[in-house]
Amino acid sequence: MKKILLLIFISRSLLSYSQETKPKLVVGIVVDQMRQEYLYRFESKFGEGGFKRLVGKGFMLTNAHYNYVPTYTGPGHASVYSGATPSVHGIIGNDWWDKGIKKSVNCVEDDRHKPVGNPEGNGDVSPWRMLSSTITDELKIGTQKKSKVIGISVKDRGAVLPAGHLADGAYWYDGKSGKFITSSYYKNTLPQWVETFNGLKLADSYLNQIWNTVLPITQYIESSQDESPYERKLQGKEKPVFPYNLKELRKTNGDFDLLAATPFGDDLLTEFAKASILGEQMGKDADTDFLAISFSCPDIVGHAMGPNSIEVEDTYIRLDKNIEDLLKTLDKEVGENNYVVFLTADHAVAEVPQYLKDNRIPAGNFAVSSLEVNLNDFLQKYFPGKKIIEKISNDQIFLNQDLFAGDPKSAGIDLLIATELITNYLQSVEGVAQVFSKAVLKQGAYNETGIKGMMVRGFNFKRSGDIAYQLEPHWISGGGAQGTTHGSAYSYDTHVPILFYGKGIKQGASSSYHAITDIAPTLSVLLKIKFPSGCTGQPISEILD
Repeated sequence: MKKILLLIFISRSLLSYSQETKPKLVVGIVVDQMRQEYLYRFESKFGEGGFKRLVGKGFMLTNAHYNYVPTYTGPGHASVYSGATPSVHGIIGNDWWDKGIKKSVNCVEDDRHKPVGNPEGNGDVSPWRMLSSTITDELKIGTQKKSKVIGISVKDRGAVLPAGHLADGAYWYDGKSGKFITSSYYKNTLPQWVETFNGLKLADSYLNQIWNTVLPITQYIESSQDESPYERKLQGKEKPVFPYNLKELRKTNGDFDLLAATPFGDDLLTEFAKASILGEQMGKDADTDFLAISFSCPDIVGHAMGPNSIEVEDTYIRLDKNIEDLLKTLDKEVGENNYVVFLTADHAVAEVPQYLKDNRIPAGNFAVSSLEVNLNDFLQKYFPGKKIIEKISNDQIFLNQDLFAGDPKSAGIDLLIATELITNYLQSVEGVAQVFSKAVLKQGAYNETGIKGMMVRGFNFKRSGDIAYQLEPHWISGGGAQGTTHGSAYSYDTHVPILFYGKGIKQGASSSYHAITDIAPTLSVLLKIKFPSGCTGQPISEILD
């Protein structure tokens, strides 16, 4: 009897120890469009309690990269949380051409579900297109669904994909109403705490003020001059310069939609994150909870203004204050040594091509619409009367497969001829660096290096096109003299921060190369749960050992 009681005591003690060594709450922060270099360039403007706290008291990877192309928001969030790349998790873009139904689809689009919170909002979404599990899914499975998982963002995909398939809730900003909404995939009514938060009408308050720089504008020496020819103007404003009278500008810029193009959207999301911690009582019991936060506004500001703008710098100075505010809330509500925070980005960003060209650095804007017209005209010589190109999407050529569905022998030959013709044509087009057919990518090894390896890891054979191409460095698809984008295999788009902070994380830094897919398995080890189903990354030993 004494032996039995002793065994029970030991087993309970081990269980208690296991629970004590795990954090009560994990907070995942993804900043939409953040370069690693922003942590250095804007460092003197940051306070002690935000980014500097994460860097100084946590662990920073200074050489972390996306290991696939395309570097877009949807694939980025899916890869961070699944530990896999688009070739595995299937999120090959924010939108892509669906070969089966022959139309473009969004990465979280799901017309089987309806918006909850605003019938006219963008709520017909779910994570169903993501083919692998996430770290948040595995946490739910590993605790028999006792852990609570919540995803929040301004963008729907920034909330839905990190929250995973089993989330208790995912909420995003609705630009039509200024409220946070969800989808019937999660629940049929908004929780009371969300209704209460929406009732505060904070979005309206933020939009009835003036956006001016936090610091005197003369101190923004890390950025270019305020009046720049490389920045886009908001409708109704003569120049892209401070101050921005949002109360006036909202009338001509989509009303509540305008908030996402300012740093005040991050302020709103931070307040919503704090409300979710309290409303869901996160980190209050023995099972680890998970709050996934995605700050979308830096991406929207960055696209319009470019990485050297004062607007971007001011957005990051304000985001630093948001992170400090969030950490203080976690200290108070969960306990300073009871939670883990990781911070990363879904991609970085290119310079404005026109700025580079004006400074004698090779760059350009690639006209995809012209390419499609020219390619079809070129192919008429060999396939008269036939439209060979069905769609060009995400730097991939989708062929009209219906044209090659006749006699297998002749159809196969025609397909090979068309593929070879298009490949050769693309290689002669200005701005195109490399071209790979589906057959070539299929033969490539998953761990292959260089741009081909990046394309192999980003290419899903059921969903991707028939031919993929990569533009030259500093070339972007579309655009003009103002603004920029991301999506390439080059370091300016792939190099992002990875910061870990909190319970079980030692202090330090490493310049060793790590792929973004290493985040999820690191969390799996920390939480003592399975790796996500499609995980290809490895735990970051520098942090854990």
